[in-house]
Amino acid sequence: MAVFSVFIFLFLGSVGGFSTKWVSCKANPSELCAPPLANALFSTVAFILGALTSTLSGYLGMKIATYANARTTLEARKGVGEAFIVAFRAGSVMGFLLAANGLIVLFIAIVLFKLYYGNDWTGLYESIAGYGLGGSSVALFGRVGGGIYTKAADVGADLVGKVERNIPEDDPRNPAVIADNVGDNVGDIAGMGADLFGSFAESSCAALVVSSISSFGADRDFVAMSFPLLISSAGIVVCLITTIFATDLFVIKSVKEIEPSLKRQLVISTVLMTLAIAAVCYLALPSTFTINVVGHQPKVVKNWKLFFCVGSGLWAGLIIGYTTEYFTSNAYQPVRDVADSCRTGAATNVIFGLALGYKSVIIPVLAIAVAIFLSFSLAAMYGIAVAALGMLSTLATGLAIDAYGPISDNAGGIAEMAGMPHKVRERTDALDAAGNTTAAIGKGFAIGSAALVSLALFGAFVSRAGIAVVDVIQPKEFVGLIVGAMLPYWFSAMTMKSVGKAALAMVEEVRRQFNTIPGLMEGTVKPDYKRCVKISTDASLREMIPPGALVMLTPLIVGTLFGSSTLAGLLAGALVSGVQIAISASNTGGAWDNAKKYIEAGASDHARSLGPKGSDAHKAAVIGDTVGDPLKDTSGPSLNILIKLMAVESLVFAPFFAAHGGIFFKWLNI
Repeated sequence: MAVFSVFIFLFLGSVGGFSTKWVSCKANPSELCAPPLANALFSTVAFILGALTSTLSGYLGMKIATYANARTTLEARKGVGEAFIVAFRAGSVMGFLLAANGLIVLFIAIVLFKLYYGNDWTGLYESIAGYGLGGSSVALFGRVGGGIYTKAADVGADLVGKVERNIPEDDPRNPAVIADNVGDNVGDIAGMGADLFGSFAESSCAALVVSSISSFGADRDFVAMSFPLLISSAGIVVCLITTIFATDLFVIKSVKEIEPSLKRQLVISTVLMTLAIAAVCYLALPSTFTINVVGHQPKVVKNWKLFFCVGSGLWAGLIIGYTTEYFTSNAYQPVRDVADSCRTGAATNVIFGLALGYKSVIIPVLAIAVAIFLSFSLAAMYGIAVAALGMLSTLATGLAIDAYGPISDNAGGIAEMAGMPHKVRERTDALDAAGNTTAAIGKGFAIGSAALVSLALFGAFVSRAGIAVVDVIQPKEFVGLIVGAMLPYWFSAMTMKSVGKAALAMVEEVRRQFNTIPGLMEGTVKPDYKRCVKISTDASLREMIPPGALVMLTPLIVGTLFGSSTLAGLLAGALVSGVQIAISASNTGGAWDNAKKYIEAGASDHARSLGPKGSDAHKAAVIGDTVGDPLKDTSGPSLNILIKLMAVESLVFAPFFAAHGGIFFKWLNI
């Protein structure tokens, strides 16, 4: 982060030759705007702020999760309802912390930057874009590093413990068990939190940049320009009200009520948020305003149109959530078909799982497409930016549901390792099964919002770089498009191989301990947990550098050598292919995981005909689950950061690319 902040300062400072003189504004030449050096300095400060806020959010999330997991185990002795409330409230604390932290730091930064910028709103919001870049940079390392950490431990623990040694999950005799439980927090709590914080910061920054060059900026209407922040703050209030429904109004008495209660959260928050959006649109926005579109006529927009823009994003999020749930929950036919395919071995399981993942892309992509078309038709690029904020407006509830999963998973691990009664483990497993589905819903939300966010950032980049039209028939743009579409595959290959290498080292270490430590299988001697934790930690720190470098350096290299037009094509290509791969990878992995759990639980006649644990069908399901682990927890979720981070980075560096980019084409006189 330190190295990259120097990059930002040098690249942006060089645009005006490190000049400290105020310059005449583009929009209104009679007024003075901040010098390029000030923009470079403030962008760097915003970048560091975003990075620190994201790091703090991940750290606090892990603190809360590790406080709550043992408490959840203890409450599970009394009953499943009591354990659910502890796990859900802990998730809620993380959700509200993250949403509120992101909002307050952003607002304070705007107020402080305003002291210097005065009425230069365009300069102020363009420098604030660094906040989104900082948040997403940390999220990239959190997601990739966390994903490698958790999956290396998980794959190692499962392959040797369950398949080879036939011992239960989270058995304290397994040397990788501690690393596996720690990994749940690293990947699902810190990684997911940083990811959604990045989405929130970027969509806010994209909306603010576009609003500053609209009539809001010209009229200096601070309330209207703060519309994106007002939506997020209304979302926090709505989520507070929604949380009461889960913990106080509808008390859980049996296992069957857990999943419906979590899904009810999504519906209640979406309905309440729709009403809140209507109020914010009516109170904060002028009845009519104009949005400037580069190279086109300004678009006249009425305030009720923005209600539909934000609402389309919000409801598209709900549709994506429910579609994800249908394809990854073992309550429905798709996952049961995958479980059934295990009868004939692992190969058919893999084939069915892949087919399910590809098929699950259809409805989310259509939902995103409808939201984009509606938003763009009503309010141009500003519409898309606020649609992304609409999808993220119920962020606190989404994160609560998501963080609940790993807390429950850890609670089960603690119950097993502490040798608690079997009924406690059954209750924590029931909480965990519901958490698996809701984690898949959370990933669906993250990917859907990433698509809208990166498109909004793309619009802000195009307007800031002064590109009137992105014409894919032109060779520069088309080359960018096709290379951009390849990047998610390259990135996925890197992350998958990293997990494979780390898992290989973990498997060898776990086997070595089982073979060389006498009394380990009998439970009379403790394994060396520290070595396994060290393998996961070292692998994640080492292996996250190459994929991180690919994402961080590609926009800089392409923009500098080939110019803004090729970079615009690159961003479009990465967005289009990245979303598809991310959704299919996450859902394939989620389906394999729940197919395995369906066989293990043996809750129906069909499931019992495939089981019990240790049967051939169960072994095939475990192999599918192991293959799916890096897909659903490393490659899939990391891809949404790839598409967002490249877009926000291009936005921050846009002035440099516009002034000095395209060196290679200039040299060739093209």
